[in-house]
Amino acid sequence: MEYVLIAIAILVVALITGVSLLVNRGRRTFRLDEDAASGTTLTRPRPPEQTEPAPTQPAPTAPVEQAQPDTVQPEAPPEVELPPAGPEPGPAFETPLPSAGRLVRLRSRLARSQSSLGRGLLTVLAREKLTEDDWEEVEETLLAADVGVAATTQIVERLRTQAMVLATASGADLRELLVRELTAALGPDMDRTLGTDRRDGRPGVVLVVGVNGAGKTTTVGKLARVLVGDGKSVVLGAADTFRAAAADQLETWGERVGVLTVRGREGGDPASVAFEAVRTGMEAEVDTVVVDTAGRLHTKSGLMDELGKVKRVVEKQAPVTEVLLVLDATTGQNGVVQARVFTEAVDVTGVVLTKLDGTAKGGIVVSVQRELGIPVKLIGLGEGPDDLAPFEPREFAEGLVGEG
Repeated sequence: MEYVLIAIAILVVALITGVSLLVNRGRRTFRLDEDAASGTTLTRPRPPEQTEPAPTQPAPTAPVEQAQPDTVQPEAPPEVELPPAGPEPGPAFETPLPSAGRLVRLRSRLARSQSSLGRGLLTVLAREKLTEDDWEEVEETLLAADVGVAATTQIVERLRTQAMVLATASGADLRELLVRELTAALGPDMDRTLGTDRRDGRPGVVLVVGVNGAGKTTTVGKLARVLVGDGKSVVLGAADTFRAAAADQLETWGERVGVLTVRGREGGDPASVAFEAVRTGMEAEVDTVVVDTAGRLHTKSGLMDELGKVKRVVEKQAPVTEVLLVLDATTGQNGVVQARVFTEAVDVTGVVLTKLDGTAKGGIVVSVQRELGIPVKLIGLGEGPDDLAPFEPREFAEGLVGEG
């Protein structure tokens, strides 16, 4: 009987212990779920709740925040209409003035030549009675101004025939007489038109030749400005490939007025650069192609032959319509010698006299034209970019004589 009671007691204790274990296990699992609901990081995440899919609605154009009862909602900013984007501004190019009337504006630059020619002649011719010594002084004044022997003789003879008129002429009449005689010596009837216009659907081609130091490349740049100012389209050819930085200098001139410059490698073939420049000008249908040629010593026959080669190569595409010879006016009669040599190499059609604003003798214009029969078409009267002017005999003579 005792054994039965002991067994019953053990069984009751076992039952109570098992029930308490089951109760404690259920409470631990609930705490973990409670912790998950409160945001505590768990090693076992809560499985997602199964919910029915919400009906599809169009996406709002902008997120809408739910208004809170205790907060003030800011007003929506007003819509601002932006103006349509315009084209980006292009590079600003310089706009040169037209060439018409330039010599009138630049006439004061001949002041130094006035002192050696115009004022000197007026001083002598204003004397009451002219002697042989006075006429010799007139001759010396003209020769010192590089007018040349032949032109000086002609001018003095014409003035001698009017000796009686000179004796009674007023200052204004004397000045007008001298201007008229100098104008006649400057060849007012010579054709000074520049061949820069398109012909037969091809651009005008201008070759610019001359020795180093005469201002040849600068003249090409200034000529481009003259043409652009007159409303022409231009392409430049930097065919002076043997002088350092010549192509860079010409390219800078072109960039100022929006003109394309064709260039080659340093020391390359000048004829090929000139050929490419003309080809580019034909494709672009421009009005004028201006080619800057090599400007080395004119005393080397091989270099003169090269100028002839450039002209022949260019004319395979388009005829050369103008050959301008750039001469430094300060070289005096040596410029005439240069002109003769260049004329033998290429058919020079016009002369450009530079540096006439300095100590140059203005009479060199008369000498060059009489000795060579080639008209002076352009003159340089300063260092400014627009100081190249078409030559006008009457205006030039008035500039030389001065105001009396």
